[in-house]
Amino acid sequence: MRQSIVHIALVVKDYDEAIDFYTKKLNFELLEDTYQPAQDKRWVVIAPPNSAGTTILLARASKPEQEPFIGNQAGGRVFLFLNSDDFWRDYKEMTSKGIEFVREPKKADYGTVAVFKDLYGNLWDLLELNPEHPIAKRMR
Repeated sequence: MRQSIVHIALVVKDYDEAIDFYTKKLNFELLEDTYQPAQDKRWVVIAPPNSAGTTILLARASKPEQEPFIGNQAGGRVFLFLNSDDFWRDYKEMTSKGIEFVREPKKADYGTVAVFKDLYGNLWDLLELNPEHPIAKRMR
């Protein structure tokens, strides 16, 4: 049997400001942006450049009870993990574009990591896994 996680939904305040942030600040690719008139929403899918794995579905909060979760989908924990093939290249580029890092880079057994905030305050790890890490081996 073969299964995979295709999308992770990320609740956002506004489609266009989220697209702007992820494509211009993080260099993500906009894979799909389709209006769905029956539900008056858009199907917006983004992914890191040159990735072949899980994508992010930008899901605009459509009900008042969803709005408090914008920027707090994981209750203040790191929520998403962006792996890089060159941590320091991406870290320098992200800081030059104004990305706020809330934990400075550090070396760990699994690789190099720093924590940053997206435009709504969700916490992300920017990391470069050591080549011998089991997940890094899986990604080859």
